Amino acid sequence: MANYSAALDGVFTALADPTRRDVVRRLGRGPRSVGDLAREFPMTLPSFMKHVRTLESCGMIRTVKSGRVRTCELRRERLAVLDDWLGEQRRIWEERTDRLEQHVTDPKEPS
Repeated sequence: MANYSAALDGVFTALADPTRRDVVRRLGRGPRSVGDLAREFPMTLPSFMKHVRTLESCGMIRTVKSGRVRTCELRRERLAVLDDWLGEQRRIWEERTDRLEQHVTDPKEPS
């Protein structure tokens, strides 16, 4: 449970920033070099690399260096942690609203 919680915290931390969400969105279309990704953001390369390191440290992306080019790739399986948590929350709230609906719509017998 602690590993799951730490993994979930890491994913939420990574996705809390709009730049990192945008990087994940772009990598969803396929691998890209750090240079290609960085060009699309109004910041210096060292600043952008902090975002890359955050995504990499929580396991959202993988980077591979070939010569002078570092390529980023989305690790889609890491999104399963988020999907599992959201699914559990959805189930909990659906059960609650189902119970509320049943409570509101069931006729009560007079005492």
